[in-house]
Amino acid sequence: MKFAFKFSNLFGTVYRKGNLLFTPDGNSVISPVGNRITIYDLKNNKSSTLPVEGRFNYVTLDLSPNGCTLIAVNEEGEAHLISMVSRRVIHKYRFRRPVSCLRFSPDSKHFAACKDNNVFVFKAPGLYSGEFNPFIMERVFHGSFDETTCMDWSSDSRVLAVGSKDMTTKLYSLEKLANFKTYSLGSHTDSVVACFFEKGSLDLTTVSRNGQVCVWECSIDIDLLRPWEPPAKKTREETHSDSEDDVDTSRAEDSRAVEEVTADPTNSDKLFYKRVARHYLCDLVREQRDVKLTSAAYHKETHILITGFSNGSFFVHELPEVNHIHSLSISDQQISSIALNSTGDWIALGCIGLGQLLVWEWQSETYVMKQQGHFNNMTCFAYSPDGQYIVTGGEDGKVKLWNTSTGFCFVTFHEHTSSISGVQFSRNRKFIISASLDGTVRAYDMTRYRNFRTFTSPRPVQFACVALDSTGEFVAAGGHDVFEIYLWSIKIGRLLEILTGHEGPVVSVAFSPTPASTALASVSWDKTLKLWNAVESGSSHETIQLTADGLCVTYRPNGEEVAVSTLDGQITFFHCKTSQEIGSIEGRNDLGSGRSDTDLITAKKSLQGKAFTSLCYTADGTCILAGGQSKNVCIYNAREALLLKKFEITQNRSFDAVDDFINRRKMTEFGNMALVEEREEGGNVAIRLPGVRSGDMAARAFKPEVRVSCLQFSPTGQAWAAATTEGLLIYSLDKGMVFDPFQLEQDITPNSIRKSLQEEDWAKALMMSLKLNEHDLIQEVVESIRPVDVELTVRSLPEVYMERTLKFVASSLESTRHVEFYLIWIQHMLTAYGPTFQVHLKQAQVMPILLTLQKNLTKKYEELAKICDFNKYTLQYIRKLGEIRSSVKAQEDMEVETVPGIGV
Repeated sequence: MKFAFKFSNLFGTVYRKGNLLFTPDGNSVISPVGNRITIYDLKNNKSSTLPVEGRFNYVTLDLSPNGCTLIAVNEEGEAHLISMVSRRVIHKYRFRRPVSCLRFSPDSKHFAACKDNNVFVFKAPGLYSGEFNPFIMERVFHGSFDETTCMDWSSDSRVLAVGSKDMTTKLYSLEKLANFKTYSLGSHTDSVVACFFEKGSLDLTTVSRNGQVCVWECSIDIDLLRPWEPPAKKTREETHSDSEDDVDTSRAEDSRAVEEVTADPTNSDKLFYKRVARHYLCDLVREQRDVKLTSAAYHKETHILITGFSNGSFFVHELPEVNHIHSLSISDQQISSIALNSTGDWIALGCIGLGQLLVWEWQSETYVMKQQGHFNNMTCFAYSPDGQYIVTGGEDGKVKLWNTSTGFCFVTFHEHTSSISGVQFSRNRKFIISASLDGTVRAYDMTRYRNFRTFTSPRPVQFACVALDSTGEFVAAGGHDVFEIYLWSIKIGRLLEILTGHEGPVVSVAFSPTPASTALASVSWDKTLKLWNAVESGSSHETIQLTADGLCVTYRPNGEEVAVSTLDGQITFFHCKTSQEIGSIEGRNDLGSGRSDTDLITAKKSLQGKAFTSLCYTADGTCILAGGQSKNVCIYNAREALLLKKFEITQNRSFDAVDDFINRRKMTEFGNMALVEEREEGGNVAIRLPGVRSGDMAARAFKPEVRVSCLQFSPTGQAWAAATTEGLLIYSLDKGMVFDPFQLEQDITPNSIRKSLQEEDWAKALMMSLKLNEHDLIQEVVESIRPVDVELTVRSLPEVYMERTLKFVASSLESTRHVEFYLIWIQHMLTAYGPTFQVHLKQAQVMPILLTLQKNLTKKYEELAKICDFNKYTLQYIRKLGEIRSSVKAQEDMEVETVPGIGV
C-alpha cells in the first residue's frame, strides 16, 4: 500500500464568504471556500480546488485580466499571490489589517487594495508592468474619513474611484494630471456599496447601502486628461542688483501668470461632475421593511447593473436610465456577493447564510449552476461500491449525492427532520439508506430519486448509527436513547428483530462485508463489543469486554476481524471467530490536540480526553485509517501497530483548537481577549454589551472546532475522504510524487525500453516499463502496440505482471481518448486471466482494480450515451425529414401529370 496521498478536492462546501469572480473567458467561477479556493468549470461541469491553503478564511479575491495571477487576502490581512498556471503561492504579503476590496487595473500594470480609510496601489508583477518583484508599492491615498468599501478603475487605468462608509466617493489619479485633482462626490445618505466607471468615459455610477443609485456625468472626456508638466522657468538676465524687492517681484509675476492660465474662462477642459439622476431601488421591495442593498455588479459593455439585497432578492437594471429588466428572489438570506461574466449573460450569486452558490442566466431565466452545501456540519458519508458517487448526511437533516468526477451535488433529499447520523450505499448501487435522530431510517431509490421505504421502531428512538448487509436485504440501526438494535427487511419493509443486551447507547454497528454473511458487530458506551448473527440465531450473541467506552467498530474487507476504537484512545483488533484480541494500537499521542479559546488547561492536558471516533480499513485490509477529535488523520499498519503517516487536514486558524498555544498577547488578567466581542457598527444589528463572550450560539456565529466525524477509503483504493468541519476533503494518490520501481534491474532504462519498441518486441518493452513503473513511459509503450498485436502481447506476459497491467489500463481509461483501444486490452486481459483474478479476489488484491475499472467504464458509458443518443435522434430526424420531403415531391409530380393540357 502506497501513501503518497495528496489533497485533491473539496466537496460539501461551495461558498463561505468573500467575493466571487469569473475567469476572463467567462466559463468558470472562482469561489472562496473557507481557507481554500474552488474553481467551478461551468462549461465542462467540473469543480477543482486549488492546492493552496491559507492560515485564515479568504474574504477578498481578484484575478488579473489575463487570468494568470490571483491575489487572495484572508481575514487577518495576509495576501497570497497565486499563479493560476502552476497553482502555487508565489509570494505572501501582510497588510496587517483586513482588506475590504482588491482590484487589478485594466492594463494589468497595477492593483489597488482598500485597507481602513486608505487605498494602496501596487505594481502588478508580469510582462505588462516590467516588474517581477511582487507587491512594490507605488501610491497611497488617504482621502477618506471612514473605512473604504469599494473601488473601480477607469478604462485607461489612470483614475481610481473609491467609495467608503463616510457616504462619499473619492476620485484619485494614479499619475499627476494637469486638469485633474482629487475629487469628492457626495449626495448619498448611507455608506457606498459599489461604484462603477463607464467604459471609455469618466462618467460614474455609485450605489449606497440604502438602495440609492446616483448617476454622475463628467464634464470632459477621458481622452482629454493631460499629464502634468512643470511650468517653464523664465531665464532672468544677470543683474547686479542684490535687493530683495527685485527677487520677490519676479516670483510674484511667475505665480500670477500661472494663476491667470488656471483661471482662464476659455479653458474648456476643466473637470467637474454633475449628478444627472438619483434612483431609489429599495422602493421595489416596499412590502419588506429594513431591507438593505448588500452587493452590486456592473457590466460596462451592456450597461447592465445587478443589485443584491438582504432579503435574498436581486434586480437587473439598465443604465443610465435605470430601467427595471428582471428580478428574482433566491432565498430569504442576504446576497453577499455578485459577479458577472465577460458577456454579461451569467450572474454568480453567493449567500453566506446558506452557503449557496448560484449562476443565473437572466436572459433565458434558467439556472446554469445551483449548488448548496450542508447548512451545518457534515456528520457522515459513504462511497458507492464503484467509487463513482458519494452520499453525505449533515446536521441540517439533508442527504446529498455527489459525483466524485465532477464534484457537483446532483440530488438532495429533505425527508428527514433532524440530524443525519449514518448513511450507507447498497452493494448493487440501486439504493441508499440513512438514519436520523428523528427516529426514522429511510431508503432512497437511485433510479427515480425518491424515498421508497421508511423504517420506524415501535417506540420513538433516536438512531445513532446504521448498517446495511452485503446482500442489501437487511438494515440495522442502533438507538441512542433506547439501548437496542433494530433489524428490518428492505424487501417487505417490516421490523424483523429487536436485539437487546447493551446497557448504554449503541454508537456504531457494522455488517460483515463477506458475501452471504449476516454477521453483525456493535459497540456501545457500556464498554462492550457484541458479535451477532441476528438472522440465524436471533438475540444470541457473544460479548467482548473493552477497556473503555466503545466509539466505533469496522470490519476488515475479508470479514475475519474487527477493529474497535475506545474512549481511552486505543484501537483494538479482535478475531471474529475466536473472539480473541489479536492486536492493539495506542494512538492517543498520535491524535494530537489543540487548545481552544475557552480551555483553562493546556493542549497537552486536554489530549488525555481525546479519542478516535472513526475507523476505516484500506482497500486491501493491511492498514487502517483513524481520525477523531483533532485536525490529524493517522494511517496505521494493522499488523505491526505502527504509525505510517499522519495527515494534517487543515491549518485554518479561523477554527478553534487548531493551535497548541494561545498567544500571550491575548491573555490578560480578565481572561482571553479572543472571547471579548467588539460592538458592530452600522446596520440594524443590535448593539451587544461590551465584554460579552463572542459567538452567539442562537445566531450560529460561534467559532467551530476542527473535527473529523467520518473517514472512508474509496473502494478503488486510489483515494480516501474525510468529513470534517470545513467539508468533505478528498485525498488521492499522486502518481508523480514517488519513484516506486517493481523488480528493477540495472539494464532497464528509458532508452532500452524505446529500443525494444523499435524492434517491435512488445512484451519485453511492456515488462521493462512495468518494472520501471513510470506512468508516462508505460502509456507510451501501451499506445505504441498495434491493436492486432494486443492479444499476443497479453498472452506473452507472465502472470506476475497482469495485475499491474490491468491497474494501469483501468486507471488510464478515465482520461484517455482511445476508448476502443483500451477496451481491446481489457477484453483480452479478462479473457486470458479471468480464472487467475477469481483466485486473487479472496485475498482482496484485485477487487480495488476491478472496482476502478467498473467506475471508469460506467463513466465512459454515461458520457458516450448522451452523445450517441443525440446523434441517433438527429439521424432519425434527418431521415424522417427526407421521407417527408420525398413524399411531398412525389405528390407534386403526380399533380403535375394529372393536370389536363400538360404533356409532351
